Amino acid sequence: MEKQYDDEEIEIDLRAILLEWRKRWWMIAAALVAGALAAGLFSRVILSPVYESTSMMYVLSKETTLSSLADLQMGTQLTQDYKVLVTSRPVLEEVISELGLDMDYEDLQAAVSINNPSDTRILTITVSNSDPVMAKTIVDEIAQTASGYIGSIMEMVPPKIVEEGQVPEYQSSPSVKRNAALGGIAGAVLVCGVLTLLVILNDTIRTEEDVERYLGLTTLALVPERGKSRKGEGRKQRSGDAPAGERKKGASRSETNTRGKRSRQ
Repeated sequence: MEKQYDDEEIEIDLRAILLEWRKRWWMIAAALVAGALAAGLFSRVILSPVYESTSMMYVLSKETTLSSLADLQMGTQLTQDYKVLVTSRPVLEEVISELGLDMDYEDLQAAVSINNPSDTRILTITVSNSDPVMAKTIVDEIAQTASGYIGSIMEMVPPKIVEEGQVPEYQSSPSVKRNAALGGIAGAVLVCGVLTLLVILNDTIRTEEDVERYLGLTTLALVPERGKSRKGEGRKQRSGDAPAGERKKGASRSETNTRGKRSRQ
């Protein structure tokens, strides 16, 4: 007999899902470890490390004073102008030519990021590269070239370079630990999702509550499993109670022996 489902309502038994997770905990743990190892190895072996070097430039020059609010507003506006000029085509193409880089303007522009810390007139120039020494060389060259180009274009004293780039000791990306953690979580979530789907799609009637819920019938009695009854019989036999068949065979042997003795007499 098929179950009578309500097409407009699907009931999810959270307790059954949690019990299934608990039953298959080893699968979730294995997926967690496998996902972490796979993501960690992929990040360390396949992905190329990226290093970042940062240089800082001060926007205001000696021609600009801080004696009025207008000067402060001008410093903020200059910051936005500098962010555009630093990554302009003339600046980056000159850097490529000076250093003999094997890349075009678009590639170098994608490797450069400009930031302005809040409430400051400081401009930070960051360059990403697979070679830590080359990252420092490029960011220093960009800062020097941009400073001269800005002074020439805006007809002012070139902005000062506050800090030159440093050779990074550690890679900025990819983060092996973070990727391994994300891979482990993704593996565990995937297994939990599959187990949850199997529980939801399982239409087997297993309990008396399922009978009443899906078939609308009341359970009158429960039949014990056949395997359990056999185990109980086995324990009785081991305790000394011989089966009826063996008792019959023993009685037949005794009767045969008695008849044999009478015939010999």
